[in-house]
Amino acid sequence: MGMISQPLLVTVLMLAVSNLFMTFAWYGHLKNMASSPWYIAALASWGIALFEYLIQVPANRIGYTHLSLGQLKILQEVITLSVFVPFSVIYMNQPMKWDYLYAGLCMMGAVYFIFRA
Repeated sequence: MGMISQPLLVTVLMLAVSNLFMTFAWYGHLKNMASSPWYIAALASWGIALFEYLIQVPANRIGYTHLSLGQLKILQEVITLSVFVPFSVIYMNQPMKWDYLYAGLCMMGAVYFIFRA
């Protein structure tokens, strides 16, 4: 297996950053804005999501030059889980669960099938 291509590396890094914004937009308000009305949390989440889209859209365009649409989607889902688990445990103080490992193993299966020749 050769070295990872620069566009693929850039795609992975950009998707990881965009996922961090996405995860905060979707779930951060549950901790930070629990006493705020839902529409205030929604507006704050939309503001955060703007930054997510400003990174995610170009990342997908770069990634699509080297990956199929299915590969790009599965890569996104693996990155989502890789960002969500530490966010859930560290930031949201949720207990670590074996289910996270099992979900990761299922995602590895998805990666295998979508990236095999």
